[in-house]
Amino acid sequence: MADDILRLKNMTFHAYHGVWDEERQIGQRFEVDMELKIDVQSAAAHDKLKDTVDLYAVFDSVKDVVENHKFNLVETMAERISERVLGEFGASEVRVTVRKPHAPIRGIQDGIEVEIVRQAES
Repeated sequence: MADDILRLKNMTFHAYHGVWDEERQIGQRFEVDMELKIDVQSAAAHDKLKDTVDLYAVFDSVKDVVENHKFNLVETMAERISERVLGEFGASEVRVTVRKPHAPIRGIQDGIEVEIVRQAES
């Protein structure tokens, strides 16, 4: 299998995650980047969506995890996103980055982020 990569960059959501009550009540912006390792040779050869991953469907799955579940930690959110995408879209590996650009941590101006890499079970 080829090591081709499809990327979704800076998917942005307003959601209600965090440790502090204010974060869970007011909500805040979360940004998600994703890389899916898949073989795109068949899709490239036939120019058919059915031969690749539907990135709109990937977006909808990520949106569901971010907007319809509650997490204290961005680490947990990233893990749940990776589990969902690996389970639904046939990627051999995913890299998920979750950013919280306005984290309420004194002295951090550009937010926080976590990046994880997970592989599909063989």
